[in-house]
Amino acid sequence: MRKIFIITIASLYLASCGGNKKQSVEEVLASGNLELLRTKKDELRKENQELVKNIELLDTEIAKLDTNKKVPLVTVIAVKNKEFVHYLELQGDVQTKKNVLVYPEVPGQLISVYVKEGQRVAKGQSLAKIDDGGMSNQLAQVEANAALAKTTFERQQRLWDQKIGSEIQYLQAKTNYEAQKNAVTNLRKAIGKYTVRAPFAGIVDDVIKEQGTVVAPGMGAEIFRIVNLGDMYIETDVPEGFISSIKKGKDVMVDFPILGKTIASKVRQAGNFINPANRTFKVEVGVPNKDREIKPNLTAKLKINDYTNPSAILIPQSIISENGEGAQYVYVVDKAGADKGTAKQTIITTGKTQGDEIEILSGLKEGELIINDGARSVKDKQEVKILASSTK
Repeated sequence: MRKIFIITIASLYLASCGGNKKQSVEEVLASGNLELLRTKKDELRKENQELVKNIELLDTEIAKLDTNKKVPLVTVIAVKNKEFVHYLELQGDVQTKKNVLVYPEVPGQLISVYVKEGQRVAKGQSLAKIDDGGMSNQLAQVEANAALAKTTFERQQRLWDQKIGSEIQYLQAKTNYEAQKNAVTNLRKAIGKYTVRAPFAGIVDDVIKEQGTVVAPGMGAEIFRIVNLGDMYIETDVPEGFISSIKKGKDVMVDFPILGKTIASKVRQAGNFINPANRTFKVEVGVPNKDREIKPNLTAKLKINDYTNPSAILIPQSIISENGEGAQYVYVVDKAGADKGTAKQTIITTGKTQGDEIEILSGLKEGELIINDGARSVKDKQEVKILASSTK
């Protein structure tokens, strides 16, 4: 083929020269004649143009006849609609609203501690006893007075019902009984404060004060820490741009890297206040914790569902290119046979991304073939050879 090309070029050159002898460039240069120089220049330019045109014709014919020409090898993806679930990824720490320090309500010496660290307790269970300074003995006397006042009132009432005695005696007996009864109630309440009780069901995480310690209400006087691991949650800050898409009830995947555990949950509360300092709002995600493995302050990664498209077109981000005007495009293949086709540059509009995939909002439709491997090495309207295809 190369020999044919050289012979053809030589023939064309001889034909253009004709039978007349022409002066060489060296001869024209040696003449020093300006007009002759210009004429020779124009002559050579025309010959060059003719040669270029003929070479192009030969290239075209060679391309048609050459069965060994190089055609880009590509793989294609058959576009298919499918559900697209997008997640906003954030981070937060586990918290619980039932993680409290238990303080004494009254001053006194801690004479008994009934529980130890790690022990489960019920709501209202006695945790410790503070010396009441003899108030229990006073209660016995007050209760005796109340019992006597009750008996006196009941007798006086029976007499009053029989119209015996004066009304003032009846009212005095009644008032005395009610006063003694109230005294018993108040004293029992006061004595009750000397017994430290669990505010809710949970686990005694820390026994802070030992038996014999003198305690009093106030900061630094805590006796126990009690934690309930059943009602856990994660609070995180969400950028204000998601206030319309992240609401109560949205699905959330909660990952605990340290535990190697992932659980499904939902947004149980979405704040209505935008923090002006960082332009975020609070979101609270419930954390089921039946096995009690999850602890307060444990770090968690959240994937909150903020967008769902039940019929989306998704393609790999790696096959998308951008032209000089900033428009994104991919190559669609118009098949001309089982393994041949023509690449066609197609402008697309993209949406949200998830991992390596990106949503296509316009430019592609279901069933079209787009070039995957080899997308960076083809040109618009170029013939390609298809190695394989897959459904995306």
